[in-house]
Amino acid sequence: MLVDGFGRPMTDLRVSLTERCNFRCVFCHNEGQGEVHGPGEPAPGEMSLDHVLRLGRIANGLGVTRFKLTGGEPLVRRDCEAIVAGLRSLGDAVEVSMTTNGSILAGRATRLKQAGLARVNVSVHSARPEEFTRVTGGQLAPVLAGVGAALEAGLTPVKLNMVVFRPTVRHIPEMVDFVASREGLQLQLIEFMPELVGHRDWRVDIGEVHALLAARAERVEVRSMHHRRVYHIGASQVEVVDPVGNEDFCANCHRVRVTAQGELKGCLNVAQTIPTAGLDDAGIREAFTRVVQERAPFYGAVLRRDAQGRWPDERLRAAGQAVGREALG
Repeated sequence: MLVDGFGRPMTDLRVSLTERCNFRCVFCHNEGQGEVHGPGEPAPGEMSLDHVLRLGRIANGLGVTRFKLTGGEPLVRRDCEAIVAGLRSLGDAVEVSMTTNGSILAGRATRLKQAGLARVNVSVHSARPEEFTRVTGGQLAPVLAGVGAALEAGLTPVKLNMVVFRPTVRHIPEMVDFVASREGLQLQLIEFMPELVGHRDWRVDIGEVHALLAARAERVEVRSMHHRRVYHIGASQVEVVDPVGNEDFCANCHRVRVTAQGELKGCLNVAQTIPTAGLDDAGIREAFTRVVQERAPFYGAVLRRDAQGRWPDERLRAAGQAVGREALG
């Protein structure tokens, strides 16, 4: 197992299968690139099926047991089921999950489950169709059909990812009620990260979100991963993903990222990448070793607050340049 200089082992690999997306979310940090005409072959420059599975095999040999497939929108690739099956074949201890916008999930949920997919995160930023379209540029109805298909296929828990920023924060109570309406749903509230896309005025006080949830919760637990708070509100389970300025969050990160071009990244918020295209197995193992050796907690090591406890904007901008293109979640 590879361990970085801060004692964090590499156990998770987040694999971006494409930069293309059929949505144009207003908070997106460059995922929605390229034209999409429905599920098809990898676009030029994107990793092949064989390269994805090769990276997975080598990463598993180095201690990775959890794989998250994402994009862009991963389901614009026709080979997702083959990728899931190939990764699952690495061993019984391997878990494969996916983050998707859900718009083309309905017709593939059962096949993905049969291939070995454990669960899905679906991005749903509002339960109101008009508000959903305003944020994503897409339609809510096919996404909800995908959520229903995922539940029926047993891809549970189905976590609904909601980015919390000015246009969506008022919809949190409705979303809490929505996830309580069907067994198997959970809500994951993801703090907006202005250093990735700018628009610092869109950011909300995540502490106020925690207070809102705590006031309604019958029980609050803290997950071991990232020490995230989980609020139990009636039949709903709401988890807050709040990395911005949270040193504890980064201190508990065990993830390495792979871009759609096969480049390794130690953190979403840093620009440095290590290519793997054209490398033999030994070269890829060395690339994983190097990216882990160079990992550092972004909040707490790479960035530090000034004397007044503020994050210096100029450093945020510099660190946010050329960030990865993986979806949040």
